[in-house]
Amino acid sequence: MVSAYVLVACEEGKAPGVVDDARRLGTVTDVDAVFGPYDLVMRVDAADVHQIARTVVSDIQSIPGVVRTDTCALF
Repeated sequence: MVSAYVLVACEEGKAPGVVDDARRLGTVTDVDAVFGPYDLVMRVDAADVHQIARTVVSDIQSIPGVVRTDTCALF
């Protein structure tokens, strides 16, 4: 099991919809709203780093309202 935090910047007013969509993804285990340059922090738990990459690039970044992501792998 590999985990990462994904920092997510959203279009203004779109964060609630992004949270709803992210919670439907099987690998996203937690989503929190934060203040600062990012709007959300998501925890992703996956079998390997390749699955984390696929989740970020194919799933999270394709959610309407997501502007930018940064991924921080846990070790």
